[in-house]
Amino acid sequence: MDKFTTLTGVAAPMPLINVDTDMIIPKQFLKTIKRSGLGKNLFDEMRYDDDGNEIPDFVLNKPQYRNAQILVAGENFGCGSSREHAPWALLDFGIRCVIAPSFADIFFNNCFKNGILPIVLPQEEVDKLMADAERGANAVLTVDLENQTIQGPDGGEIAFEVDAFKKECLLNGLDDIGLTLQKVDQIDAFEAQYAKQAPWL
Repeated sequence: MDKFTTLTGVAAPMPLINVDTDMIIPKQFLKTIKRSGLGKNLFDEMRYDDDGNEIPDFVLNKPQYRNAQILVAGENFGCGSSREHAPWALLDFGIRCVIAPSFADIFFNNCFKNGILPIVLPQEEVDKLMADAERGANAVLTVDLENQTIQGPDGGEIAFEVDAFKKECLLNGLDDIGLTLQKVDQIDAFEAQYAKQAPWL
């Protein structure tokens, strides 16, 4: 998993509430177990018409937001069914940070496990960042995980809270497998000792 330290990128505004995981990545794209290739289908039903043509008014189809790395969203983002494909699709598109007043719990935790930083802020702070994001190509935010701050295009700063353990994992690029592999020496020692105790296994 890639480390998350400081991210400077264009923020795309998505002022919708209750964006569920089926909106993020519709069910027909859940057949794959690969984490790559899902970005083209992110928000598929909002991005494309029935003939597969881009809908020009959708935010991520606008030229200024095609390379957005930050999403500023409404409350209860990521609700609905539990599907890890949702953060996979966001990450494959290039989104490394989602800022919203609230998230669905499972989606929130899945983000951390896949290298995405979800930030919870009061609605009034999200509204400020939403206004910044509506500046188009000038909607550049800097998210500093170490110092837990977001800097807007005009230099103003907003502080955010993040769980200390989840923060440490992101800073070091550690998912569940990476955390386990930190203890590989102890695991190997245990297996060797256990093999002596129970050689028939």
